Amino acid sequence: MSVRNNIAVLIAAIGLAMSACSTTVQSTPEAAKAVESGAPLPAAVTGFLGPDASRLQPGPEGGVALSWINPSANWASYTKIQLLPVEFWAAADSKVSPADQATLTEYFYNQLQTNLSKSFQLVDQPGPGVMTLRVALMDATTATPGLRTISVIVPQARVLNLAQSMATDSYAFVGSAEAEMKLTDSVSGMLLAEAVDQRAGGMGLKSAASFQWGDAENAMDYWAEKIPARILQLQGKTAPKS
Repeated sequence: MSVRNNIAVLIAAIGLAMSACSTTVQSTPEAAKAVESGAPLPAAVTGFLGPDASRLQPGPEGGVALSWINPSANWASYTKIQLLPVEFWAAADSKVSPADQATLTEYFYNQLQTNLSKSFQLVDQPGPGVMTLRVALMDATTATPGLRTISVIVPQARVLNLAQSMATDSYAFVGSAEAEMKLTDSVSGMLLAEAVDQRAGGMGLKSAASFQWGDAENAMDYWAEKIPARILQLQGKTAPKS
């Protein structure tokens, strides 16, 4: 094989390795273990989802870890979404600093807003044909998350600037990130869908014990794409090509 071909193969191998390290993989949240064993659900789940958390069941293959879809919902009647500020639930002893919590929720909100707006009209008030989407990031390493940080509207460029320190100096989570979602009819409050999912770091060796900003970013990007895609699927539609 020529030197040129060797270099091409090496570049391709490095590209694949970088891609593998930058992705996240699904991991099993404590809530899924509890559902399987019949144990009580974690406080992080019942605190956010409330009594509706008892409806959670293992999600479909290739989907979220736990979910529930209202079989009576008239999905086709919804064309608008009220996206509430993203929440971060943690205990007082969380290793995720308040500044990092703010950056994470602001980034996630922006990604959700970007992806949802491709298929739905985003509104800031309840009304006919409006779904209300509430999403939270959970610090799953804390036993009883209860203190909340809520995202504010911040331009994505500023969020990414704030994230640079997280990329090199600190860890957003330890091992994995967990997200929870609740979708309701904005007028009646009827539960339309709920879900719990957890993502671990990619194939890099470091990911077994740590979860850096890049991993958190990939996890939030994944969820921000999957949520509108799943809603469209329930409506019998497909997500627009990006």
